Amino acid sequence: MKLPDFDRYDDLYREFAWDIPGDFNIGRAVSDDWAAREPGRICLEHFKPDGRHQAMNYGELSQRSASLANALVSLGIRRGDRVALLLPQSFETVISHVAIYKMGAIALPLALLFGVEALEYRLKTAGASVVITNAFGMTRIAKIRDRLPELKTVVSIDGGEALHFADLVAAHSPVFEVAETGPDDPALMIFTSGTTGPPKGALHGHRVLAGHIPGMQFAHEGFPQEGDKVWTPSDWAWAGGLLNALLPSLLLGVPVVSSPAQKFDADTAYRIMGEMHVRNAFIPPTALRLLKAGGDLHRKYSLDLRTIGSAGESLGRETYNWVRDALGMTVNEFYGQTECNFVISSSAAAGVSKAGAIGRPVPGHLVAVVDDKGNELPLGQTGQIGVRAPDPVMFLGYWNDDDATERKFANGWLLTGDLAHRDEEGFITFEGRDDDVITSSGYRIGPAEIEDCLSGHPAVQLAAAVGKPDPVRTEIVKAYVVLSQGFAPSAELAAEIRGWVKMRLSMHEYPREVEFVDALPLTTTGKVIRRTLRERAAAETA
Repeated sequence: MKLPDFDRYDDLYREFAWDIPGDFNIGRAVSDDWAAREPGRICLEHFKPDGRHQAMNYGELSQRSASLANALVSLGIRRGDRVALLLPQSFETVISHVAIYKMGAIALPLALLFGVEALEYRLKTAGASVVITNAFGMTRIAKIRDRLPELKTVVSIDGGEALHFADLVAAHSPVFEVAETGPDDPALMIFTSGTTGPPKGALHGHRVLAGHIPGMQFAHEGFPQEGDKVWTPSDWAWAGGLLNALLPSLLLGVPVVSSPAQKFDADTAYRIMGEMHVRNAFIPPTALRLLKAGGDLHRKYSLDLRTIGSAGESLGRETYNWVRDALGMTVNEFYGQTECNFVISSSAAAGVSKAGAIGRPVPGHLVAVVDDKGNELPLGQTGQIGVRAPDPVMFLGYWNDDDATERKFANGWLLTGDLAHRDEEGFITFEGRDDDVITSSGYRIGPAEIEDCLSGHPAVQLAAAVGKPDPVRTEIVKAYVVLSQGFAPSAELAAEIRGWVKMRLSMHEYPREVEFVDALPLTTTGKVIRRTLRERAAAETA
C-alpha cells in the first residue's frame, strides 16, 4: 500500500492498482504489526505547554490497546457494538481506537465541542454501549445518561464517578487475539453534519484506512520519508483529523504529535511545529488564514516543515500564495467528505498544483463531474463531484437508513452534493454546495439541527440558519428569528439565543449573528427559502 516513486502524475494514476489484504484489521495494522518488528519505534508524541513532552512506542500501544480490549470484553462489549470516544487528542484516544478495532467493535468518535442535545442524538441513534471520555465530557453525559437506555458503561481517563481508564488497562492482560475482520467488516462510524435532515451515521469498513494511503502519500509527496512527523490542529473526532492524519501515519510508521484541546492560536501552532520538529502538517484553510493573520510570528520559531496539506473548505488563491511566500512551500489542497474521503488532491512534487483548484483524482479513485442522474458532464461544465463505486474509502452505508444510502448514488456514482467543474488540464475547481450546507472554519454544518435547537427556545417562533460570507472562517452561521408573542428584540435576547445553541449543540455550530425579522420567506408548502436569506446575508457582507 505504498505509491511508487513519482514525478509524473499521468503515469502514476494509470499504473496504480489496489492491493488490500483479505484479512485487514485497522487495529492490528497500526499497532501489532509494527510492534512485532520494531517495538521501540516511536508512534506518538504529546506536546505539553510546560515542555515536558511525552512519547509512546508501538510496543506500548500494542500492549495497552490489548489490555483495554480485554477490559471491554470483560464488561460485556462484543463484536459490532458501538463504543463512543468523547475525547481530545491524547494517547488514551489512540489506545481506545486501536482496542475497538482489534475487538471487531465499531468506534464512534464524538467531538468535545458537542452540546448535550447533539450528543444525545448521536449516542441514541448509534445505540452506543460504552462512552470513553474525560471529566469535561462526563459532565455532559451525566445530563443525558438516563435517556440513553443502551449505554451500559462510562469510562473516564481522568477520574470522576466512572470506571477509570488506567485501572482497566492495568488490570487486564496485554495479550489479545485480534478479531478476524475483512475489508468490508464495519469498523468506524462518523456522523455527517446533517446537510439534508438530521445528521446520519456514515459507517465505514476496515478498508477505509487502506483507502486513504494513496492520498496521504500523494498530498505529502512521497510520504513517508526519513524524519517525517505529523501534526494537525483538527479534532481527531472528525474524518479530517482521524483519516487525513492520525491513522494513516500510524499505519506507515510515522510518529504523530498530539496537542491539548484549545482554541486555535497561531503562536502556539508555530511553537508546536517548531518544538516538536513537525515535518508534515494537515492544517485546514481557516487555520492557515489565522496563521497568516499572525504576520511574521513564524520567524520566532525554527520550522522544518516538508509538506502542508489542507482540506475542509476552499483554500483560495490568497492563502495558497501566502503559504508559498511566507513559509517557502506549496500547500497541497485535497478534497473528500465523511462518506468518501481523500479522493482528490494536489501534489506539487507530482506536478499537480494550481492556485484555486482542489487538485486531480488521487491514484486509485475514479472521480468525475456528473449531473444529478450520474451522467458525466463535458469539461468546463458545472455539476456534482461524483466518485465511482466501489471505492475503498467509500462508506458501507448510513446507519439504519437504507433509503438515504440509496439516494446517495446514481448510475454507479456516489454523489457528493458539491458543485465543481474540471478544466482541460484535469484540475477540479470547487464551486459550492447544491444544498444548504454551511462551511465554517473547516466544519460542514447542516442548518436543520441548528434550526431545531433554536425552535426549542421559548422566545423563538420560527428560525432559519444560513451561512454568511466571512473572510477568516469562510462563512459564519447567521440565524434569522421570528419571535414568539410577548418577546421583543434586544441585544440581550440575541446573546441568550446564541448561548442557547452553543450549550446544546456545539461551540462551532452556534449562530454568531442573530437577526430578528417579522417573517421568513416560505414556499407554498411552508418550507423556508434559505436561498433568499443567503443572498440577503451575502449582500450585508458586500
